[in-house]
Amino acid sequence: MSLPAPSAPRSLNAPRTANTPHIMNTPRTANAPRTVSQPRTARKPPTVNARRTPSTGSTPSTGSILSTRSTPTTRRALSALRGTASAIDAKTPAHRDRAIDGLRALALLAVPTGHWLLGGFTLDSDGALHNASPLASFGFLSPVSWVLQMLGIFFLVGGYASTLSYRRARARGESTGGWLRGRLARLGRPVLGVTAVWAALIPTLSALGVPGATLRTASTLVIQPLWFVGVYAVITALTPGCIRAAERLKGWAAVPLLGSVAVVDFLRYGPYAEAMPSWLSLLNLLPGWLFAYQLGVCWGEKRLGKRGAWLLLVGGTALFVMLLLLFHYPASMVGVPGEARTNSHPPSLLVLALAAAQSGAAILLRDRIGRLLRRPALWAPVVVINLSAMTILCWHQTALLTAAVPGSFLGEVPGLTTSPDTFGWTAWRVAWLPIFAGLLLLIGRYARGFEAPWTRASRARRALAGLLAAGFAVFALGLA
Repeated sequence: MSLPAPSAPRSLNAPRTANTPHIMNTPRTANAPRTVSQPRTARKPPTVNARRTPSTGSTPSTGSILSTRSTPTTRRALSALRGTASAIDAKTPAHRDRAIDGLRALALLAVPTGHWLLGGFTLDSDGALHNASPLASFGFLSPVSWVLQMLGIFFLVGGYASTLSYRRARARGESTGGWLRGRLARLGRPVLGVTAVWAALIPTLSALGVPGATLRTASTLVIQPLWFVGVYAVITALTPGCIRAAERLKGWAAVPLLGSVAVVDFLRYGPYAEAMPSWLSLLNLLPGWLFAYQLGVCWGEKRLGKRGAWLLLVGGTALFVMLLLLFHYPASMVGVPGEARTNSHPPSLLVLALAAAQSGAAILLRDRIGRLLRRPALWAPVVVINLSAMTILCWHQTALLTAAVPGSFLGEVPGLTTSPDTFGWTAWRVAWLPIFAGLLLLIGRYARGFEAPWTRASRARRALAGLLAAGFAVFALGLA
């Protein structure tokens, strides 16, 4: 759109009239009479317009006309968004801890982003999809996983929120069992929903010609994030015990958990590794993820302050560097196909070091994050993400598969079904991210209903959902 031409500069001493051009250097004498009116002359365009190029002249171009016409629509859309954000902000209770919700939203978004960026496929001669990872070819990209592995933050915030929720429930006279049943139901309904839907999809997709290997790959991806829900449910049940530990040991209550993981890591990676049974690593499953949750409980009980946060940040960072450089832990925080060791399944000491550093940083930045989220435009997305937490967690792999499975019938689609072993794949996969996000939004529009209480579902339908979910688990785990 062309801008209006700037007016000629005004002289400090020259008289200004409505239509007469001003002349900067016209001298004014003390006794010279002022001109009351002058004959009108055609106004000449300012000299500055003479330097305009034809494309930016005074004649509006087609692009400027279209831009002008679209401005009211854009303004209305922006106004509607501002209105929605302001309404969400106005409905937020004053006691709501925005920083905690913001940290939870950040950790939630890291899960699909990490899986979409660091997970790929290969296409075999039969057109079937198999899991692959760009980290197998580009090990130097492992630091990306340090940023995207934010389950430590998720467990930290979970421990904090569960502590406050438990305290409020007890203050209302609610029993521990009643509180726990409510928390577990909120976790279980979405998991039951996604697994039941996929139990129905597996035979349907098979009948449509989707290869069995692709269905195995898809079931593995769908169930991959759901283990976390099971671990989180068990840890949530331990909340009363975590609170008692925080009351007695304060922030040090998490240290025994760190020590337990360190002992198991020494046994499975140290000089006696060959003599250790393969199941030994499973002993890290509970204490490994309970560590950050216990820190969150201590934080919620006000037994962990800024001094402890600095200790976590500095100590966790130092331990992380030492484990990488001196003890040669795998650099990737996620599993890489073909690698003998993994940091995350179950968690190694490196995961706890990263969780400690992240937790310390989160506690120190809490006030700043809270102030930042006082802005409605930033707060509204946080609310939406938190309200859809389990939907995002349970269905983001389905969004990926919604694009990849049909794509496998087209052959090698760049960034989707091609092997993740080139830089070109990385660029294409980044370009696919908005499409995956759009598919997740579309799926979530219908799947979010699984998060609400199933008040309209009969007992028979609930039993059927449970049976379908159990069947899918058997298939996904390779038991059938």
